[in-house]
Amino acid sequence: MWKIGPYSVGSRVVLAPMAGVSDLPFRQLCRAMGAGLAASEMLTSDSSLWDSRKSSRRLAGLASESGLRVVQIAGSEPAMMAEAARACVDRGAQVVDINMGCPAKKVCKSAAGSALLRDVPLVTSILEAVVAAVPVPVTLKMRTGWCPDSRNALIIGTLAEKTGIQAIALHGRTRACGYHAPAEYDTIADLVSRVGIPVIANGDISTPQQARHVLDYTGAAAVMIGRAAHGRPWLVQEMAHYLHYGTLLPDIAVAGKHAIVLQHVHALHEFYGETQGVKIARKHVGWYGQFLDFPAAWRTRFNRLQQAPEQIAALQQIMKTDSDPEGIKVMAA
Repeated sequence: MWKIGPYSVGSRVVLAPMAGVSDLPFRQLCRAMGAGLAASEMLTSDSSLWDSRKSSRRLAGLASESGLRVVQIAGSEPAMMAEAARACVDRGAQVVDINMGCPAKKVCKSAAGSALLRDVPLVTSILEAVVAAVPVPVTLKMRTGWCPDSRNALIIGTLAEKTGIQAIALHGRTRACGYHAPAEYDTIADLVSRVGIPVIANGDISTPQQARHVLDYTGAAAVMIGRAAHGRPWLVQEMAHYLHYGTLLPDIAVAGKHAIVLQHVHALHEFYGETQGVKIARKHVGWYGQFLDFPAAWRTRFNRLQQAPEQIAALQQIMKTDSDPEGIKVMAA
């Protein structure tokens, strides 16, 4: 058990906010599997753009979402970030997360995301503005620095605590490293030793054993997983069980994994509507197929399907099940 402000978090496994992945259906699935937190996809701080289909979907259903509702915002203008934070809280956010970790060129080109790590005074202004703007906890996600020669996470982390940030998720790479160089955990351990707020360790954590190692090595309050959960959300359950009980959870039966896939795809159809839901389901089924041995030729045919019932029928056929996706329930760890 650990806390973000007044909120207790029961699991030490956290789902990373991932654009195009951590939408409401995937967050709810991972929470059911045992994730203590599951933040929304990154939302631009320019609220004038929130009426777009993409942004409106990222806010849809927020007020009624189960679990602690965390919304991540990205931007580079303090007043706009503060206003976005207020708007998120008005829509039901219980925690506002500030993105200073995204390495995407599109985001960094607008001086947001990890590009902010080059400008400590601007970081200070943004943190102070957002913390002062809302009555809920504000958290920060960042990388170790802009490049290997400019690792300043310790400076920004201690500064963040002073401004009132309630927790920090630290990815063990610089922006220049992207996702290629191995993550390092020494900086995360150093930050844990310097601040009194929870630090969440992120980067290259893809097995229950690795999660345990990173927590022991860094002293972090929790681990955050992102790409490792693509196509295998049951990894959240495996990690949560191992960290709590110290034993490996028996591998989920193939039938159980098939049930998860059907539930997820059905939820995507329901949330996005048939046209968009079918398109988004293709991406997730592609990831699932890597772990469930869906033949490449079958995946190619699946990606040509245009209707939701066709996708469900194709999945039932390849998985040799007639399960009703509406009746499937995933048990928490």
